[in-house]
Amino acid sequence: MRLPPWLRSGTRGRDLALAGASLAGGLVLFGLGIRWQTSWHPDLPEVLFLPPLLAACVAIGLRRVATRASLLVGTVAVLADLLLGTSLGTVLVYTQVLYDACVYGSPRTWRWLLRITVALSVLATALGVLLVGSWRGVGFGTPIVLAAVVPVLTGISVRQHRDQAAAERARAEQTARLAELDRRQAVAAERARMARELHDVIANHLSAVAIHATAALSVPGLDRAQIDSALRVIRENSVQGLKEMRQMIGVLRAPAESSGPDDGDPDGPVPPRLGELDRLVEHARAAGLVVRVSTTGTADDLPVGVDLAAYRIVQESLTNALKHGSGEAELDIAYRPAEVVVTVDNPVRTERAGLPGAGAGLIGMRERAALLDGRFAAGPRAGRWRVRAALPTARQPS
Repeated sequence: MRLPPWLRSGTRGRDLALAGASLAGGLVLFGLGIRWQTSWHPDLPEVLFLPPLLAACVAIGLRRVATRASLLVGTVAVLADLLLGTSLGTVLVYTQVLYDACVYGSPRTWRWLLRITVALSVLATALGVLLVGSWRGVGFGTPIVLAAVVPVLTGISVRQHRDQAAAERARAEQTARLAELDRRQAVAAERARMARELHDVIANHLSAVAIHATAALSVPGLDRAQIDSALRVIRENSVQGLKEMRQMIGVLRAPAESSGPDDGDPDGPVPPRLGELDRLVEHARAAGLVVRVSTTGTADDLPVGVDLAAYRIVQESLTNALKHGSGEAELDIAYRPAEVVVTVDNPVRTERAGLPGAGAGLIGMRERAALLDGRFAAGPRAGRWRVRAALPTARQPS
């Protein structure tokens, strides 16, 4: 059965309905004559028991909005009822007041209620034993235990279960937020990786295309051989760029469960490696850059990530030398026992001509080195521009 909105849990209407039901129950008990009369008020009018009952029911209606006031009103009502001779209805309603004070009140409230009710029950039991003179006097404390200690303990138990459930919900929400944060960070990292790859795949080849197209358009009187040479460079870079773009699109279209281009799949796209450095240098020379290469050490089996990062750093550095340099560059590859060091040095063009740059290449190179716990530095040095990246090759312990 679906309750109306004003009767649902936690609403003011629910509290008022409970107070009304308690009043109705107390009136039924009063009508049936179920009350306890002590000998010192034998002729007390029965109607005097109704105000304490009404006050206790009002205390129930205040249980959420004013817990302390509810407890105070209920306690005053039950004390007045005790002075009159005690009616069962008021006592039963007061048990609900004690329960509500423990559930909705402050922790300090239920702690004090537990101490007071236990102390009263112990005191009543001790007085009963002294008055009766035997163990049968413990019955004096039984009503206090049933009407005070039990409701307080029940309210404390419910409160603890409620607080525990709230803490578990908070932990679940925090776990969900952390999972969402991890997901967003993973998406951001993947987008940054894709941006680096797209820049390396497209920007480098398009830079060579733009340089030669600009030269062919700006230099008057080019003969057929010079035009053919520029067109060959443009075509070669365009074809190579399209090839690498298709490879990258194939990686992006691969199923999520596959490990990508580094999983050793012979049918998958093979990432470029330093072993293909000669081809990269030839492309740069064909684009008009004079490249002098020096290599020290022997190239052992490099980790795939290090091999790819070193290749891309060399590719981006040569492209920047072509775009912003004076037409020459020195490339040094040093294979050391624990790292491979890539250094590209080129003169800086003094005039402002050339293709503009947004700095994405330097950012990408620095990110590649940082992902491998390597070192990266780039900047002017005695009228030249130097890029130096040291990438560790020793596999880290898992």
